[in-house]
Amino acid sequence: MSPARALRWRQVRGDLRHDAAVNVALVVVVALSACLMGTGAMVMERLLSSVDRLFEVAQPPHFLQMHKGEVDLAALTRFADRHPEIESWFVEEMVGFDGAALAWERPATGASGDLGESLIDNLFVAQNETFDRLVDAADAAPVPEDGEVYVPVAYQESIGLQVGDLLTVATSSGPRTWEVRGFVRDAQMASSLSSATRFVVSESDLAALTAAGGGQPEVIVEYLLTDPGLASDLERAYAADPALPKNGQAVTYTMIRTLHAISDGLAAVALVLVAALLIAIALLVIRFVVRGRLEDDVRQIGAMRAIGIPARDIGRVYLTRYSLLAAVGCAVGGALAVLAVPLLTRGVQTHYGAAAAGGRGTLVLLVALAAVALVVVLGCRRALRLVRRVEVVDALVHGSTLDRRQSRRRARRQARRARRTSLAGARGGVTRRLALIDLRADARQWSLVPVVFFLCAFLMGLPAHLLSTLESPRFLTYMGAPQVDVRADLQLADDLEALRTDLTAALTADDRVADVQVHALVLADVEAPDGRRTVRVEVGEGAAQGIEMIDGAAPGPGEIALSLLNAEELQAAVGDTLTIHEGDQSRSVVVSGVYQDVTSGGKTAKMHGDPPPGATGYTFFVDLAEGVDPVALAASYDERFEDVTVLPMTAYVEQTMTHVTSAFRATAVLATAFGLGVATLITVTFLQLRLARERRAMGTLSAVGFSTAEILGQLRGKTAATAAVGAVLGAVGAVTLGGPVLDVLVASAGVGLAHLELAPDPWVATGGAVALVAAAWLAAVGLTVRLRGASTSTWLRD
Repeated sequence: MSPARALRWRQVRGDLRHDAAVNVALVVVVALSACLMGTGAMVMERLLSSVDRLFEVAQPPHFLQMHKGEVDLAALTRFADRHPEIESWFVEEMVGFDGAALAWERPATGASGDLGESLIDNLFVAQNETFDRLVDAADAAPVPEDGEVYVPVAYQESIGLQVGDLLTVATSSGPRTWEVRGFVRDAQMASSLSSATRFVVSESDLAALTAAGGGQPEVIVEYLLTDPGLASDLERAYAADPALPKNGQAVTYTMIRTLHAISDGLAAVALVLVAALLIAIALLVIRFVVRGRLEDDVRQIGAMRAIGIPARDIGRVYLTRYSLLAAVGCAVGGALAVLAVPLLTRGVQTHYGAAAAGGRGTLVLLVALAAVALVVVLGCRRALRLVRRVEVVDALVHGSTLDRRQSRRRARRQARRARRTSLAGARGGVTRRLALIDLRADARQWSLVPVVFFLCAFLMGLPAHLLSTLESPRFLTYMGAPQVDVRADLQLADDLEALRTDLTAALTADDRVADVQVHALVLADVEAPDGRRTVRVEVGEGAAQGIEMIDGAAPGPGEIALSLLNAEELQAAVGDTLTIHEGDQSRSVVVSGVYQDVTSGGKTAKMHGDPPPGATGYTFFVDLAEGVDPVALAASYDERFEDVTVLPMTAYVEQTMTHVTSAFRATAVLATAFGLGVATLITVTFLQLRLARERRAMGTLSAVGFSTAEILGQLRGKTAATAAVGAVLGAVGAVTLGGPVLDVLVASAGVGLAHLELAPDPWVATGGAVALVAAAWLAAVGLTVRLRGASTSTWLRD
């Protein structure tokens, strides 16, 4: 090792021992940043890897078309023969039951329950042989015997079903019971945002269940292509062929993957955002510490410059120190990330299986840690530019990092402040006046505290406010539904029209109900520039009323409102005319508005008018009279009408968004803990450096008669005041600036949202600011309490 390098490392070791507490604080902040960045990156990698592995094993279709009704197999065969890009295809037969028709029992303990509160369609199928297989934990495609059923893993997770339980389905011919033999993962319907899920039974049991009645027969026409990228072209060709079955939703491979990524990947994105805020805090702290260290070592730097050591070599000494701290912090953060990822990906493993073994996860972690380290080191290099501006004379004579012009400018400012400052008659006492003077004189130094607390408050507030937005009744408008008290869904029943009439009459006659809107769900072919598209349309009086439009207005007679994704796919804007084909008839409608919707793959539409006959389902939106309990009313109607799913709207939102909200709840808790911890840590680090620098000033105050309590009170007051400014501004910023940040994320996600208006929780905003100020105050008290008995000689001693 060369003498210069040996000298550098000796200097680094000495510096590390000298500022041990500050160095530990820097390592902790960098470690937390690296932990969150690495965890977010690895969670996303595990999710994508697990989805890829499940897709590889299960082979979901590249394009599928759901359908209720008769199927023309000859037309499907002709279509497949005309499209050589189709590698394989088949028609999967299913029978769907409402959750209220499904019950379970555990013979060993006598426990029992039902699936009545489940909103999703429960579809019974036989195992597919060629592709779109439903697989178990061992990635095998189980084929049950008669009397056996394999249940979706979602029900294993949500209601705790076990192997050996009995599952009973109420049919028109009486109950039918199966023994639960295992659980299956569904590559096509595994997403928490999916509207259906599949149970696997034997082929003979499926035929018997269909014949028993009480369920709704459905089919899925599925296609496996030579190139998944051709799915959109095939979808357009399929929609343009009038002979093909299409009385249902069409889904592409890309839509399936997007739903998986959105429902389980948002938490990873939130972790990365929190990590970015922590990195910003780390850069501020490093800048403060580096500049403070340079000011303390200015005479040594001046001496080294005087004997001819280049500024670049001097900077390398400091850069080596902080690079080493960054490396240690990233190593610790990486180890924490490795421990945290299994805890955060349990749900991913349950729904999609374990990620494929390989080095991609390690590579992603290393890239994330390297990015954090690079940002920190570059921040240090930027702060160390001050070394090049140090002039030898000023450093050795005046002990200042400023050049002569800057020194004269500072001296003039201090002289002006001294002339304006008067302690005589100071309001609030001399102690408070001195604290304000000190804050004004050292504003650049003290600015670190409010900036850090601003970022911490923002870090704590944004995930919490997003969680409250997802759980608020207002979020219904982003799900294509108005803000009402109760929602009833009628889809899987033998006689939809009769049941609709009975339910409408019951709700209309109920004095607890203030208003009822009945919307029919129909499927219509719409002419698009590149061919026909099948669109899911909700038809009813007042359709889209109460839903916020991002452009235009709710539809009137002869008009249609489109969801954002449908408007983009159909290349339609407000005022355009669309041609809609309904059976043998067609008509023109005008686009009245565009709204946001995350349900049904984000592709829906709404039209004004009377519900037409022959709809595929009905949705009832119910407003209640004042004082009526939505939970009680929903329970009474759910029990009275077995084939109707009736839920309070709050429960509907919770059930639909359960995976997303639970992930963000964990992220909000984590962000709060990290925010408070980082704020406390930075406060302690900052005050340690300030105490070392202000030791003589405090001794002077003690010598002229100020008590130790007054001197420490000044420091604590300055800390609390600056922290309060930053915390309040951060709480406000999380509300005002959080919306635009989220808009960028949701608009780029491609899930049917362009604008997400936050519904902030005032208790969260207030409580977060108060908690941060309390943390700052307690940190200041805890750090200075040991100085209560300090004497004047103690303050003035070097």
